[in-house]
Amino acid sequence: MDRLTSMAVFVKAAETGSFAAAGAALGMTSQAVGKHVRLLEERYRMQLINRSTRRQSLTEAGRAFYERSKSVLAEMEAAEALAANLQAAPRGKLRINAPVSFGAHSLVPTLAQYMRQHPEVSVDLTLSDRLIDVIDEGYDAVVRIAPIADSRLIARPIGPYRLTICASPAYLAERGTPLRPEDLTQHECPGFSYWGRGPLREWHLVGPDGRHVVPVSSRFSINNGQALRNAAVEGAGIILQPCAMLREDLAAGRLVRVLPDYEPPPLPIHLLFAPDRRPTPKLRSFIDFVVARFGEG
Repeated sequence: MDRLTSMAVFVKAAETGSFAAAGAALGMTSQAVGKHVRLLEERYRMQLINRSTRRQSLTEAGRAFYERSKSVLAEMEAAEALAANLQAAPRGKLRINAPVSFGAHSLVPTLAQYMRQHPEVSVDLTLSDRLIDVIDEGYDAVVRIAPIADSRLIARPIGPYRLTICASPAYLAERGTPLRPEDLTQHECPGFSYWGRGPLREWHLVGPDGRHVVPVSSRFSINNGQALRNAAVEGAGIILQPCAMLREDLAAGRLVRVLPDYEPPPLPIHLLFAPDRRPTPKLRSFIDFVVARFGEG
């Protein structure tokens, strides 16, 4: 007989208090219930149930075996549910949050590809530079560009977020082109204002002569990356922004890289989601797709 079946019969007998009651609950005879229990006792060479004409009770070994059997059966049930989930087609609504610039320029094209592959999934994407609480605000997953501090969440790295320094040809013609990192202190460097805090006052750059920390300032700060890019195109100054957002402007000559031998250290990008022993097919497929698209590390 299957040991898992015998365990399930034993657990029912322990919970109902008699072979007859267990048999009635399981649709088998009391004799069949007793046979399952005896097989377990013989296999493990210990008595699990004290039997008398009037009542049955668990032995000390039986109580321990009962608790362990319940755990084994629960794990088996979870494994079967997971297997069923793995075979199910992704469907339903995904609620996703991402920072504005990364979401608009990198994540949206990826989501369009994902949705073509999974026509039964719909996506509700919110773009915000505010720090989102995944669990309390009901999101399936969020993208975060920063070191991860929330230990409640599972974090999957999806690649570095590379930044570049650039300005318009008109601005550089008027104000000159920086040749060394410290030259940035003499320029307008419009900054990105994060949610709840101002722009960076120092830019960290790495070049052939090592690491530089350069103080920067400007009369102009903006809380939207696309607007900051527009300001740079119009000659407002030198900006530090994501490569993905500036790629077309650089290729078209609307913007020009500044200090090409010096790069800001890339920022970590993670996909965060709540821990769950049974992730839904839609979430699992989304995570796998995004990790494959952007690459880990």
